[in-house]
Amino acid sequence: MTTLLRLVLTTLLAVLAGAVAPATAPAAASSACTVDPATPKRQLRAMWISSVANIDWPSRTGLSVAAQQAEFRSWLDLAVQRRMNAVVVQVRPTADTFWPSSLEPWSQWLTGTQGRDPGYDPLAFMVAEAHARNLELHAWFNPYRVANHDDPSRLISTHPARRNPAWRFAYGGKLYYNPGLPEVRDFIEDVIMDAVSRYDIDGVHLDDYFYPYPVSGQTIPDSAAYSQHGGGMNVHDWRRENVNLLVRELDQRIHAAKPHVTFGISPFGIWRNASADPLGSRTSGLQSYDAIYADSRRWVKQGWVDYISPQIYWHIGFSTAAYEVLTAWWAEVVRGTGTQLVIGQAAYRAGATGQDAAWQDRNELSDHLHVNRQHPEVAGDVYFSAKDVRADRIGSFSTLAAAHYGKPALLPARGSAAAPAAPSITSATRVTNGVSLAFQGSGARYYAIYRTTGAAGECAFADARNLVATTTKTAYTDTTAAPGTAYTYYATALTRTHQESAPSAGRSVTGSGETFSVTVDNADAAFTASAAWGTSTYSPQLHGTDYRFADPVSASDPAWFRAAIPAAGSYRVEVWHPANAGYSSAAPHIVAAAGGNQTVTVDQRSGGGAWRVLGTFSLAAGTYNVVGVSRWTSAPGYVIADAVRITRV
Repeated sequence: MTTLLRLVLTTLLAVLAGAVAPATAPAAASSACTVDPATPKRQLRAMWISSVANIDWPSRTGLSVAAQQAEFRSWLDLAVQRRMNAVVVQVRPTADTFWPSSLEPWSQWLTGTQGRDPGYDPLAFMVAEAHARNLELHAWFNPYRVANHDDPSRLISTHPARRNPAWRFAYGGKLYYNPGLPEVRDFIEDVIMDAVSRYDIDGVHLDDYFYPYPVSGQTIPDSAAYSQHGGGMNVHDWRRENVNLLVRELDQRIHAAKPHVTFGISPFGIWRNASADPLGSRTSGLQSYDAIYADSRRWVKQGWVDYISPQIYWHIGFSTAAYEVLTAWWAEVVRGTGTQLVIGQAAYRAGATGQDAAWQDRNELSDHLHVNRQHPEVAGDVYFSAKDVRADRIGSFSTLAAAHYGKPALLPARGSAAAPAAPSITSATRVTNGVSLAFQGSGARYYAIYRTTGAAGECAFADARNLVATTTKTAYTDTTAAPGTAYTYYATALTRTHQESAPSAGRSVTGSGETFSVTVDNADAAFTASAAWGTSTYSPQLHGTDYRFADPVSASDPAWFRAAIPAAGSYRVEVWHPANAGYSSAAPHIVAAAGGNQTVTVDQRSGGGAWRVLGTFSLAAGTYNVVGVSRWTSAPGYVIADAVRITRV
C-alpha cells in the first residue's frame, strides 16, 4: 500500500527546565510541541482473549490448574512483549462464569463440564497476574447467549435458563436469554455487577451479540414478551429499547459501584448505511441498528459508554465497508462526546487462508493504524484475537508493532480525578545489566519512567519517545541502557484512571566505568532458599514480581543472595523488603564479609519499599553467597527476603 498521510498532533504537558540538575517547577508545554506520530503518549493497546469454544484460553478443557495458569501467564507475557497495556478477557461466554458465582454455574470451557469447580478462582488469578504486569484487565461478558446449541436439557440442572424456561428462546440452533423481559435484564446486570463488586477489574466489556444475528427463514420468537411489554412501540423500536435499557442501566450501576471502572462495547462495525439513513456511513453491509437492534451511535451520543470499539474487520478500499470510510465515520460520531474510540482490528484475517488478497499483504494491519493517525479521536486498538497476535502470520503483527509500537504508551486518561504529586527518584545506579532505579511517591497506582540523553526541554514529555517503561513497583532496572551512554531519568506518578503527575527531578548516571553495582532479586537464579520459605505478592512494596517469607525458628535456614564480586574491596550492601506490622522487628541479615560473617538486624515492620543500607563491608573477590536472611530470631512475625544491592565504594 502507499504510505498514508500522517497527522501531526499537539499536546500540553508539564516539562522540566534541565536534565541533570533537579528540575524546576514544571510549566505548561508550548502548543508548538509536535509529537512523533509513531510514538503517541497515550493509546489503548489490547487484545481479546476468548474463552468460548476454547478459542484462546484455556486451549482445551480439562487442563490442570497449573497448566491453565501457565497458559494465561503466557498470554499476558505476549501482551507485554508487544507493548500492549490491556487485555480484554471473556469471563462469561455462554451464561456461565469464570468466577465462583451464586447466580450462574462454572463455565464448561474450564473443565469440560458446566458447573464443575476448576479448583481455583480464575478471575481473581487473572486480575492479579494482569496487574502484576501493569496491564488493565477488562472483563468481557456476552450478555444474552446461553448456549451454542438449542437443547436446554444439556444445560446443568440448576442453570437459570432451565429453572426459568420462560426466560429463554431458541433461534438459529442456539439458546438465548430473551432481551425483552425486564427480569432477564435485571438478572444479566446482577451477574455482571457480581463480578464488578467482588473483583478489582478495570473495565466491563460487552461484545457485538445482542439480539441474534438474522437467520434466513426464521423469526425471533419473542411475540409473547412483546405483547406484554411492548408499550405501544413497534416491535423493532421495542427491541432496540430493550438493548438500550441494558446499556444505560449497566452504565449507571457500574459507575455508582466503582466510578473508576470503565464501560465499553465492541459493536458490529456498521451502525446504518447512508442509503437507509443520512446519518449512516458510506457502506452497504449489514446494519446492526436494524439486524441485531444495536443502536450503537445513540450509546455514544447519550454518553452511556466510556469507550466504543467498533469491529471494523474489513480492509482498506473494501467496496462494501472500507476500513478508512468507517474509521472516519466513527471518529465523527465520537467527536465532542467524551466517549473514547478504540478500533476493533481483525488480526484473524491477516495472512489467513481464504481471505481477500488485501489480507495477504503484511502491511494491511499496519496501514490501518496509519489511517488512524488521520483521526485524533482514535484512542487505540484492540485485536481479535490473542492466538492471531501470537501466530503473526506473514509477519503482519510484527510489521505493525515495528511501525507503531516501538515505545510503551500510557492509557488514555478517564474521568477528572486530580493528578498525584510528583514522585522522587531516590537512586539511579549502574548495575551489570543496566541502570537500577528506586523511587517513591504517594497516591500513585503506578509510575512512568522517562530517560533522556541531553537536556529535557519543554517538549521532552509530549510523546513517548523518552518513555522507557511503566511499573507498579517502586524499583525498576532499565536493561535497555547502553553501557557507554550518560542518561538522566525522570519519573511520573499516575492514578488508577491514568491522570499523570508532573515529572520528578532528574537523576543522572554516567556512562560505563562507574563503580560496580549488582542487584539480586529473590526471583533470580542467584537466590536460593529452602522449601520453608513461601512466596507472596501481597505487599505492593515488593521488588520485582514477588518476595519470600518464613516463620521465625531456632535455626538459621537462611535465604541466600549469591553475587559475583569482581575484586576485593569495600562494598555498600543494601536490602529491599516490603514492610508490614506483621513482619519481623529483628530480621537477621548475614553478610559474608572478608573477615568473617557479620549480622545486622532489620526492623521489617517499617521502611519498606526502598533500599535500606546494612553498611559498608570488605568483601573478597569471587562468586559466592554474599547476603543471607536468617530465620533465627526470637522476634515474632514473618522474616522477609526480597532483594539485595551490592555497590563498590
